Amino acid sequence: MTAHPDEHNCECHWGSSEELALLKTPGVQLEPDLLRRTWQAPDWTDHAAVLRRILPQFATALVAGRTEALFGLEEAGDSFARGRWQQWPDEQAASVREFLHAWLVESLTGPDAVVSAHQVFAMCAEASGTLGPWLADWEEQTGHLSDRRLAEPETVGVRRR
Repeated sequence: MTAHPDEHNCECHWGSSEELALLKTPGVQLEPDLLRRTWQAPDWTDHAAVLRRILPQFATALVAGRTEALFGLEEAGDSFARGRWQQWPDEQAASVREFLHAWLVESLTGPDAVVSAHQVFAMCAEASGTLGPWLADWEEQTGHLSDRRLAEPETVGVRRR
């Protein structure tokens, strides 16, 4: 996937024409700072196309905890929401949904999860505009590790039924 051929952004706020050309070239890895500026920029003409372009690298950075967000991962979730991923073709939207669910479950049950379950939950809720599916995922997890993650200080106020 690539950004729309006519996509543009302000050079003084986002980046150079050479960097913009990278978004219009499939498969090229972006430097971490360019990736961050791209997902954080709120003013793309076709944010969905830009998000699809960076999504493989963005998802990898999110799971690895390499996403620098000023105000937390909800900010990354807002980028997903601006891209209106739920309105993408069924196969693409299903892939995003599957990724978000898998990442949340991994954050609850994976012994080596890098990003806290609380942060992943908030990101998923912001990305989708709803709490229901993510609360259901959380509730389905049982076991010592997921119970401990529910009791971590970042998740105060969230209780299992």
